[in-house]
This record gives sequence, structure tokens and C-alpha cells, in this order.
Amino acid sequence: MKFGKQFTAQMVPEWQQAYMDYDFLKSLLKQIDTFNKTHARNHPTSHSGQLRRTLTLYRAFSGLTLRHSHSHGHAHAHAHGPNSHPTSPAGSPQDAVEEQAILVNAVNRDGTKKYRTTFLMADEEGGEYELVYFRSLDREFNKVDKFYKSKVEEVVKEASVLNKQMNALIAFRIKVENPEGVWDYSGNRRTEEITRLATDIAASTAALSSSTPSGVRASRRVHIAMDSIEEGSSHNEHSSHKPNKESWKDDNKDENGEKKSKGTEDNEGQERKMKANRPPPIEVLDRVTMNTTLETPRSTIKGLLNFPKNSELQFNKENLNKIENQLKKAFVVFYHKLRLLKSFSFLNTLAFSKIMKKYDKITSRDAGKSYMKMVDSSYLGSSDEVSKLMERVEAAFIKHFCNANRTKGMNILRPKAKKERHRTTFSVGFFAGCTIALVVALIFITRARHIIDKEGSTQYMETMFPLYSLFGFVVLHLLMYAANIYFWRRYQVNYSFIFGFKQGTELAYREVLLPSFAVATLALACVLSNLDMEMDPVTKSYQAVTELLPLVLLLVVIAVFLCPLNILYRSSRFFLIRTVYHCICAPLYTVIFPDFFLADQLTSQVQALRSLEFYICYYGWGDYKHRRNTCATNTVFNTFSFIIAVIPYWSRLLQCLRRLYEEKDAMQGYNGIKYFLTIVAVCLRTAYNLNRGITWKVLAAIFSAVAAIICTYWDIAIDWGLLQRHSKNRWLRDKLLVGHNSVYYVAMVLNVLLRFAWLQTVLDFQFSFLHTQGLITIVASLEIIRRGIWNFFRLENEHLNNVGKYRAFKSVPLPFNYDEDDDKDD
Repeated sequence: MKFGKQFTAQMVPEWQQAYMDYDFLKSLLKQIDTFNKTHARNHPTSHSGQLRRTLTLYRAFSGLTLRHSHSHGHAHAHAHGPNSHPTSPAGSPQDAVEEQAILVNAVNRDGTKKYRTTFLMADEEGGEYELVYFRSLDREFNKVDKFYKSKVEEVVKEASVLNKQMNALIAFRIKVENPEGVWDYSGNRRTEEITRLATDIAASTAALSSSTPSGVRASRRVHIAMDSIEEGSSHNEHSSHKPNKESWKDDNKDENGEKKSKGTEDNEGQERKMKANRPPPIEVLDRVTMNTTLETPRSTIKGLLNFPKNSELQFNKENLNKIENQLKKAFVVFYHKLRLLKSFSFLNTLAFSKIMKKYDKITSRDAGKSYMKMVDSSYLGSSDEVSKLMERVEAAFIKHFCNANRTKGMNILRPKAKKERHRTTFSVGFFAGCTIALVVALIFITRARHIIDKEGSTQYMETMFPLYSLFGFVVLHLLMYAANIYFWRRYQVNYSFIFGFKQGTELAYREVLLPSFAVATLALACVLSNLDMEMDPVTKSYQAVTELLPLVLLLVVIAVFLCPLNILYRSSRFFLIRTVYHCICAPLYTVIFPDFFLADQLTSQVQALRSLEFYICYYGWGDYKHRRNTCATNTVFNTFSFIIAVIPYWSRLLQCLRRLYEEKDAMQGYNGIKYFLTIVAVCLRTAYNLNRGITWKVLAAIFSAVAAIICTYWDIAIDWGLLQRHSKNRWLRDKLLVGHNSVYYVAMVLNVLLRFAWLQTVLDFQFSFLHTQGLITIVASLEIIRRGIWNFFRLENEHLNNVGKYRAFKSVPLPFNYDEDDDKDD
């Protein structure tokens, strides 16, 4: 794979604009190459080119270049204030001018250090192309360097916050382990363990704080703490923290500058060790309170009723476990940030090296060394704050959150990427083949035995077909989701980050296809078994068994979905269960993206929810042994038809109200109005289907039309971010991930057409060859397909919003809040 593709594939998606524009710079090099080739054809006997080549050959063979081979091409300038000072390579000034193609200067402007390259060969033919190239190269490098520096400053500040949190954790842990507060060093085993625990954590927080602004000033003392932290760690970690030589010299002299005696050194070393081993001050707990950002329905209700929040510290094991889990998550996210920053620095440095090699190859110059020397000495190339922080976070995390088990700690900090398993691919192919074979068999059996024309086919469509159609809706939705994942990955939409999946647990499209085709195979097998048992005189008497097949299949699917064992994508199943619970409990939970995204999916599965209601009615109150039921005329069933249809929209309405209350965003209020109109339209359509009156028909048509128009506009303009008047892509948006604009126009047209599929319920479309239940199923399937299309462009727009704000991380709530006065003092 070419470097350009590797470079793009390994980018942090949300930081794409901050990376070096490798393709653009490569296009400039192509222009230079094209000009050089054209110029060589038009001027084959150029005297200047021949003289330059002759001079180069003579100097190379004469050995003149060997005198300054160590610094050849290095023309980097170091800025020592507001003025720039370019440095020249060793050798005479005349040689420097002849050898150099560029001079790189560091200039301070408005307190910001920027780099500027001066191209010394601009007067040559075609020099203007290279001049444009170096200007673009400087612009890209300054952009990358500035972004990297700002992000490093952010993580250094965050390290300072984590350090304060760790101090509070230390004191809290000691308070729980030793509630009496008495520190007895006399030999009590329990006390010794607590003392050792306090010592280890104190050392780790000292190490973490060494990269904070206050910690940098005390770096000499930190090295001592680091030695105690990394006791028992790997040799590589140990070797990366060597004591400062000058500091060692100072420590071996007294105040008068004279060398200390051995006894004095031993006493001071003992005192220093005592300080390092001293437990942290418990008084830090007097300045902190518990962070109550983790909400439950109970806490939300108390907040609405203005109950005072209990943020006082309660020293017990339960709270200690909660605090440790929160800080553990914070450390994992923080470490992930550091890894992405390190990757950002490495990839961009490598990209500048590659592009300069291409330049040297095309122009036959030797400018790459000069430029890369500047890159290596810049903040991007020389800063080691990120590497140091990574080492210290690893040491602290392994020591105090993983019981000094390095393998366990590194597996948490650096989860391995999921590998595509051959058995998954094989299973998907197997079940897909079975599904296709069963569909073909079902079609041939139905046609060969004339099942549709036989007596009882209408009863079958009114009873058994709604039961089996539930599985069809679920399978179709999963297939659309699998297609979404495939295209999200293809166009580099960071769906895992947007949904908040735990790293390494997100499902690939094959892993979604597997349960889809497995359920489809089981459902179709049950349908064929059901038909065969009815047709066979031997098994026709077992009608009870025949009718129970869909119920058994449903119970099996539900049992697998709720299975607590660590099989069949447990983390993904539990994530879905938790999100469904949040949707049901709306607005008692703070609304996050997965919550309202799933609620939107449920609005497209109204017919599936009604099928679940029919299961309860058919097997609970109907005579399923004789395929009879009174659900259609049951008042309770019809009442719940209204409720079932409204639940998803009601959940979204409550979520919008919760977001309006918390975010004070008027758009959430307008979104809530949209869902309220949809609720009215759904209720009127359901009432018309039950009563068939002209009044109900007119009201249902009017409200459905208004709701459909508003929802369609909201989908395209708000959720997808399209229909922007002044966009460079006509009626779309400036940034598009799909290369063909026609895809967006087709998607908009399909959204409009599929939105108005409800017309069949009001206009009473009838087809002689199609039963009413079949028509309802087709319309419901079209809505699921529309939702699948909506999903892709909705996440694309969300991803582009994250890219525009460089938002690559989610904030993690911390367990402790420090008093404001304490923060000011710090």
C-alpha cells in the first residue's frame, strides 16, 4: 500500500484537517516534475543545467564536499527572541550558497513560533513552482505544529487535574482502610499494608504531576518518586528516568558548596526516603466533595423536587469502588488521548520526511536534510511530554488499578483491535445460503401446492403472518445496520466514537450479519415446518404444536438477547439493553447520542411493536389451537394499539424536552413539536383504521401530511445538514464524504417518497393479488429501509460536526470536586 493511503487510513478521523495535506503537496510536486520534463524536452542542451551537473560531478569526485559532509544541507535557524537567525552549514560562505537550496528560519510573531523557508533558487526557470511548494509546505507544518502544541497543553492541564483526583483517592482509600486515622509503624501487618499502599500511590501521583506546570519545576524530586513507582517494572521503563547529573552534583554539596560527608549524605537520603514514604495528608478530604453527575431516575426526581444533594464524603467500600472505577475510566480515556497524540506526531513527521524525499528525487536537490533538521528540532519533533506522560500513566495505572499486573493493565490501556475471524465469515456465508435456499423453497412450495388459493389462506394471513412478520422486520433492520457499518467504515465515519462503544467491542458488519441470517434461517424453517405440518395428514392433528412454533422461536430469541453469559456479543447486547432502558425511562436520564438514536430507530418499528402486542393477545386470550382470536374486536387490544404506536414518539418527545431544559437550545423545542405532531397523526391514522369514518379520514390526512412535510424537511436540512444555499456543492453542504453528489440527491428523493408511504393507510390502496396484512408489511419494510438510509447520512453529519470542532474524545466525569478557593490557590 502506498504511503498516502496508509497516512489517510491511520489518521484520527476528527483531526483530519489538522494533519499535513499530503495529497495537495504531492500535486504540487507533480507540477514541478511536469515542468522539469517539459523543459528538458524543449531545451535539451541547456548550458546552465550542464554547468550545474558538471560542477556537481567535479566537486563530488574532488572530495571538496567531504569537508562538511556532517552538516551538508543543514540550514536550520534557531530563534532566540523576536529576530530570526538562520544557521549555515560548515564550510566557506561560497560553498554554502552553492550547496544550499533552502534556508529555514524560525520567526516569533505575536508570541507564536513559526517557521519560514527561503528558496534560494527562485531565479531559475521553473523556480516559481518550487517557491509555491515551499510556501505551502511551511503553511502545513506551522498548522500541524500549532495544533500539536495546543493539544499537548490540554493533556498537561488534564494531567494536573488527574493528579488532584489521585490525591483525593489516596486519602479516601486510607480513610476507608484505616477509619481510626491512627498510623502505627510498629509492625502491625494491616498497618504496614496501608502504609505501603499510601507510599505507592503518593509516589505515583508525584510522578504524574511531574508533567504538570507545577511538577516541572520540581522535576528533580520527581525522579526520586519515579524510582519508587517503577520498582519491579520493566527495564525499559526504568532506563527512561535517569537522574539528572547536575541535580546529583548539587545534592552532594552542602549550603556552602563543600562536599558533604558520607554520614550527612546517608542522613539526608534517609530523610528524603521518609518524605517519599510519608502518607498523603488526610486533610485534602476537607477541601473536596463527591461529584454527583452520575444520574439515576431517583436523583433526577429529587432534583426536580429541589431535594438538597448529598455531596458529603461517606467512607465505605461501596463508594471507594465507585471512585476507583470512575478514575480508572478517566485514566483509560486519558491514555487513549496520549496514544493518539503520539501517533499524530509520528505520522506527520514521517509525512514531511516522505514528501521531502519526493522533492529531492524530482528536483535532484538535497533540501530534505535541511528541512528535516528543522522538523526534528521543532516542538512537533522534539517534545517528549507525551511519551513521558504515557510512561507515568502506565506505571501508576498498573501499580494501583491492576494490582501491579502489567499484562492486565496494558490490555486495558491498549486493547487489541478485533480481528476478523474466519469462522464468522464462514458462518455468515452458511446462514446466508440457508436463508436464500429456504426463501426459494417457500416460493416453490406455495406455488406448487396452491396454498394461496386454498381455503384457510385468509385466516393464515390474519393470524400466523403477523406473528412471523415480526422476525422479518428485525432481520431487515439488522441488515440495514450492517450495510450502514460497512459504508461508515468505507468513508471513515467514526461510528464507534459517536455511539460511545467501548474500544475493541464495536461490531463489524459481518458480526451483525451473522445474527441477522441466523434468525432469518430459523424463522423461515419454522414457516416451512408450519406449512408442511398443515399439509401432511399425519401431522395435521398436532395443531397445537404447529401454532406454538413462532412463540417458541420468539422466546429463544429473547432468551439469547438477555443471556448474562459472556457469549454472543455480550457487551453489545448489554449496551443495547441499557440504551433501551434509558429510552423507556425518558426523561429521567441525561440524553446522549445512543439514546435518541435508538429511539428514532424504534419510531420506524411501530408495526413490529404491534406484532409483539398481537403475540400477547393471540397466545394469552385467543384460541390458538384452532387459529381463532378476537383481537381485532377487543377494546383493550385496540386501546393498546394506540399506546404501542405512540410510545417511540413519546419517548423522543420527552428526550427533546429534557435536552431543552438542560441545554437551553430552542432547536430541541422545535424538534419536540415535530414529534408531537407525529403523535397526533399516528393516533388519527390508527383511529381511522378502526372506525373508517370520513371525519377521521380527513383529519388523518391533514395531520399526516403536515407531520410528513415537517419531518422530511427536518431529516434533510437538520439531521443530514443538506439544503445549504451557499454551499460550494449546490443545495448540499461544503464537506461531503461520498464522492458522488448524485448519491445525496437520490437519498433526498427517496426520503420524500418513503416518508409518504403512509398514504396507503388513508387512501385505502387495495391490490387483488395482495392481502391487507401483506400490504401493511411492505409499507413497514419501506419505512425500515428509509431509516437505514437516514442512519448513514445522520452519522456522516455528526461525524463532520466532530471533525469541524476537532472533537475526538468524550468527557469522563471525575469523582471529586475541589473547592474553588483551592483551585485558585493552585
